[in-house]
Amino acid sequence: MAKFNRILLKLSGESLAGEQGFGIDTQRLNEYAQQIKEIHEMGVQIGIVIGGGNIFRGLQGAGKGFDRVKGDQMGMCATVINSLALSSALGAIGVKSRVLTAIRMEPIGDFYNKWKALRIMERNEIVIMGAGTGNPYFSTDTGSTLRGIEIEADVMLKGTRVDGVYTADPEKDPTATKFDDISYDEVLQRGLKVMDTTAIAMAKDNDLPIYVFNMDKVGNLKKVLEGENLGTFVHA
Repeated sequence: MAKFNRILLKLSGESLAGEQGFGIDTQRLNEYAQQIKEIHEMGVQIGIVIGGGNIFRGLQGAGKGFDRVKGDQMGMCATVINSLALSSALGAIGVKSRVLTAIRMEPIGDFYNKWKALRIMERNEIVIMGAGTGNPYFSTDTGSTLRGIEIEADVMLKGTRVDGVYTADPEKDPTATKFDDISYDEVLQRGLKVMDTTAIAMAKDNDLPIYVFNMDKVGNLKKVLEGENLGTFVHA
């Protein structure tokens, strides 16, 4: 039985690149789609936000001479590409989904609003929300927190390649220790890169719990929804 009734699942764009390091790894994409199907069959209502870092990241583009606003707009388009890819992968295994975008780009996706997203989930379809907030200077972490608050999700699940929050990068520092849970204030104090601190602050102010776990291990998403502690709660 699922621990939560409605979730906001945040997936990083980089994770979709798999081992190839860029673009979309179809094996990783299909694994994600299968995990999402598993929890959808448990009756969980699902909203999804995907980053675009596997294709283009606005902040990095600005560092290479791109205008920051145009760079962020390119990043928004990258998130829509990933959203369409996931929607296609879900459709291929019999799961209905709809892509909504924060900037108008019909017929690629319908223009986002809260009530449309809720209607989609109530029809037992998955809603994938692309293009961030539709504004430059905001990360997809912030966009996912905003969407989680808007759709009244019980929790925001951030699926990453790291199974929680550590004192240092566990791949580079063997002495790094993992937190079972950590407050927003401690995230700031320690300078830990859990996710965009603006996103965490928004979640804290609006009582949206954030849980960070490793999505790359097949089956983990379902285990998390069944209540297994496989990651870290960032208290909101």
